[in-house]
Amino acid sequence: MARKKITLNTEPHVVEIGDTELLFVPEVMGDEFVEAFGELKEAQKAASGIDLDDLSTLDPAMIRGAARAMRAFLARLMLPETADLFTRLDVVDRAGTVLESFHDQDEAKAFAEEHEGTKVVDAFPLPDRHMITVMEFVVELYGAGAEERPPTSSSASSKPSPKGGRRGMGVSPSRVSTPASGR
Repeated sequence: MARKKITLNTEPHVVEIGDTELLFVPEVMGDEFVEAFGELKEAQKAASGIDLDDLSTLDPAMIRGAARAMRAFLARLMLPETADLFTRLDVVDRAGTVLESFHDQDEAKAFAEEHEGTKVVDAFPLPDRHMITVMEFVVELYGAGAEERPPTSSSASSKPSPKGGRRGMGVSPSRVSTPASGR
């Protein structure tokens, strides 16, 4: 009789960034992940018109939109209190005082335009390199599933390391020409 035991995660996954813990749902059903990832890809496709060779055509709004789409994707996989912080936009004055908080970028922008000397900032700012690290973690966690990989060593299929020392300069016996009859 064959038996397979499958364990569902019940504890949230955690990404620690400084003193803040980003808590992700313990399990995500495949359709939920695929749907959220598809929406992210569509948003990224809209921003893919960026030409790094001609930065004069760079549209900051497109970049901001792509960054918000990434935050929205990650937030769909977070616990509600973490998602709230991660997607919150604060409208701050010149002194950095929060005047109002929003989750919708257009609403935050409209409020900021009504109040001179304000700007919209992420309540939880995160450098792009760290955002990418979180993205990679989440995609591997929910998309690839670390537990679903074969239990083989990662080096099981790698080539052996080269031997130390210098390579010999002698001629290989298989390359030595052999006398052919009639020549």
